[in-house]
Amino acid sequence: MEMFNRKDELYYLRALGNDPRKDIADINTQFPSLAGDINIPDFVPQDKLFSSVLRLGSPGVQLWTHYDVMDNILLQVKGHKRAVLFSPQDATYLYLNGDKSTILDIDNPDLEKYPEFMKATPYECHLEPGDVLFIPALWFHNVQALEFSIAVNIFWKHLEAKQYDPKDTYGNKDPQAAARALQIMRRAVKCLEELPEEYRDFYGRRMVMEIENKTYMKDGKDGNT
Repeated sequence: MEMFNRKDELYYLRALGNDPRKDIADINTQFPSLAGDINIPDFVPQDKLFSSVLRLGSPGVQLWTHYDVMDNILLQVKGHKRAVLFSPQDATYLYLNGDKSTILDIDNPDLEKYPEFMKATPYECHLEPGDVLFIPALWFHNVQALEFSIAVNIFWKHLEAKQYDPKDTYGNKDPQAAARALQIMRRAVKCLEELPEEYRDFYGRRMVMEIENKTYMKDGKDGNT
């Protein structure tokens, strides 16, 4: 473990399946001698478990702000860790590229480049050994090891099985319906490129308004109700 305490280098290790192309990370399979020390809380549905991921990190290692499509818990085994979460409704303020925010330094963001970030509401907590943090699906999170850290992530499926990509061994691909919708949206945007600028602007705004009216939640309900 000496490499994790080097001051000139940072290390981050994430467990994978035996064959990452086909196998899912499972602490019972990859690290059976450790699995017995991990107590999964009762509220986690045992029949819906997807993966259990061992993570090791050097002091100072910080994972970029991102979301996962499954509910999960982070069990802190050793060391202290800082976690900052943002609601899915703050997605428009986080300057996304795929499932990740392009804002690398959330403590000292470049507000000239990312002015909307000031509208996002951070929820911060500090984890000690033995703590468990529930991270709901789609909630953005940025996690930093404050000292040498060992943790385990437990992911489980809470949507219908058909919503998930059966070839996704990491569990971070968008639900299949959402992936199809994003592909259609990109094709639609490509179609608008055939129009003059003022038409692209007009029909782009129409698309945004329709998506917002049909999908955004209002008073805790979706846009179709």
